Amino acid sequence: MRKLSLALSAAALSAAAAPALASDLTVSIEIPRIAGASYHRPYVAVWIERPDNTAVRTLAVWYQQTANQEGDGKDWLKDMRTWWRRAGRAMTLPVDGVPGTRLSNLPAGDYVMVVEAARELGGREVVRIPFRWGAANTARATGSTELGAVSVAVTR
Repeated sequence: MRKLSLALSAAALSAAAAPALASDLTVSIEIPRIAGASYHRPYVAVWIERPDNTAVRTLAVWYQQTANQEGDGKDWLKDMRTWWRRAGRAMTLPVDGVPGTRLSNLPAGDYVMVVEAARELGGREVVRIPFRWGAANTARATGSTELGAVSVAVTR
């Protein structure tokens, strides 16, 4: 099991941020290592949506950024179908350094953290976690195949 984390802060980024929005966001994602001779690490996209499923901001995209005998890694980003349709195809590729830390202008309210993983010769999985931005809260969900435990924590 490989555990990855994103720690994002609105307070440190903008002195003009409203006090209600001076929050920190931590996302922890476990990626299980699946036994097998042809294991490939999954591509993973992490983004925030509104409850109506409209994408607000991509926080991270983890994928192979260098070409190899199988081609350029960006060619397979569209395998993360949900992220690709909602936010990915509008991004400039290659995705190298997502400006996901800019949360200072995110209005307080209800959102959904979405994590999608797709793996060559494997499956695809999407985990959705509702959370409230602007108030301290924690939420968790667990994937069943390509993702393990995923947690979102908002602290003030």
